[in-house]
Amino acid sequence: CFHNSSDMAGLPPGDPQLVSMIVNHLKTQGLFDQFRRDCLADVDTKPAYLNLKQRVDNFVSNHLSNHTWSPHLNKNQLRNNIRQLVLQSGMLEQGVDRIVAQVVDPKINHIFRPQVERVVREFLSPGSSSEPARHPKKHVKVNRQMTSCR
Repeated sequence: CFHNSSDMAGLPPGDPQLVSMIVNHLKTQGLFDQFRRDCLADVDTKPAYLNLKQRVDNFVSNHLSNHTWSPHLNKNQLRNNIRQLVLQSGMLEQGVDRIVAQVVDPKINHIFRPQVERVVREFLSPGSSSEPARHPKKHVKVNRQMTSCR
């Protein structure tokens, strides 16, 4: 059992316990929350989001046009039915992939990776005051699982 991050530094890269400790440390530093805020800040201006919104709106409008409103209409059942149809159509999955490509992917190397690398370095070497070069020649490979907002 490891009690501090210096004990963890001896574990090989990719060790599940090391990865878990680092991910938990990133969470406690608020990094994932910051990444989520960064991603959500401009998502509604991206073409992929606007296209998906329009496709879902049209899909729902077309479906509702086949129903006649009455006071006895079970709106919850209708809403759940539409939700299932939208999910089954595959448009959300495809649209979200495009949104991620437009919003998240461009931020990975220039915004997320440097912040993750800094926090990981601080975690593995607490108290170390040496700051790495601004443009290191060697790029540290960061597991995409750790940098993804998905």
